[in-house]
Amino acid sequence: MIRAYKFLLRPTVRQAQALAEMLRDHCSLYNGALQERRDAWRHVSKTSVTYGMQSAQLKEIRAFDPERQGRWSFSSQQATLRRLDKAFAAFFRRVRSRETPGYPRFRGVNWFDTVDFPKDGDGCRWNATPHDPVTRVRFQGVGHVKVNQHRPVAGRVKTVSVKREGRRWFVVLTAEHEQPEPLPATGSMVGIDLGIANFLADSNGEFVPNPRHGRTAAAKLQAAQQALSRFPRRKATDRTAGHQRAVDKVAQLHGKVRRQRLDHAHKTALSLNTSDLVDLASSGFGWRVDRGGAPVRGDGHGVCWVPGGLRPGVVLVAFDAEVGHLAFDHARVGASAAGG
Repeated sequence: MIRAYKFLLRPTVRQAQALAEMLRDHCSLYNGALQERRDAWRHVSKTSVTYGMQSAQLKEIRAFDPERQGRWSFSSQQATLRRLDKAFAAFFRRVRSRETPGYPRFRGVNWFDTVDFPKDGDGCRWNATPHDPVTRVRFQGVGHVKVNQHRPVAGRVKTVSVKREGRRWFVVLTAEHEQPEPLPATGSMVGIDLGIANFLADSNGEFVPNPRHGRTAAAKLQAAQQALSRFPRRKATDRTAGHQRAVDKVAQLHGKVRRQRLDHAHKTALSLNTSDLVDLASSGFGWRVDRGGAPVRGDGHGVCWVPGGLRPGVVLVAFDAEVGHLAFDHARVGASAAGG
């Protein structure tokens, strides 16, 4: 079983600067590889450039630019090229299925926020100072960065990623460990219905109220957005200090609302783990989650009725998110969920 852990980093000023430079150089590599593919295909020869061809050029690129590209992990740069290759694979898949293609785009420095390390110990090392009471993670070219590890990591760490959210840095780990033993059967089943006025209603007649975190933060968010609207649109490098503070304030409020919603969804899903089977229904759609498995969506009976002029897609995204949390938490303890 693969689980992900996300911890806050506490870098020094120099380490934060090095992390930003690492994202910048990986973004430059991504855009350069994308430009090479575009130019090769636009040539009269219609040449297709593959991941293998671009990965073979990394050694030469690192030797040509040792101060930037040669400074970082070879494996993380390969992961960046695989990221572009996956974007093109998804593009061609959509073309074949006659969907909206969505050609891969160039990334701005502020829109490239993650660097992946495919293997712990190759360019990075989790818990690099095991004898130190403070957990640290080491990144090539950055050094040993403090980690705010709020819970233990179970299993063997497989991959490590560094991620930027606003002005904060996070490390994301994926760890592999054995499948947990299922909880003893209780013989209980519960049916739930996800709604708008109430977040959830179950077959026992109990309701989970909708916390409406967005509505609670609406006044602060409105004031922050009004303050931001007084500044003209500028690139991040051309913003004044006041402009940047206004941008950070809006991003901070949106991030807080997002974390509150995720926390509420996780806690609600975890509270349903006492039942052996959970049957879900919401707005005419249903899901079924087998014991320890992933949710499978199926057609329900009825019409998708969305009050208040909300778009059905917006509502269903929220429902899908809750179903995802429910499936994960039930798979973790060996329970199961179903829908119809």
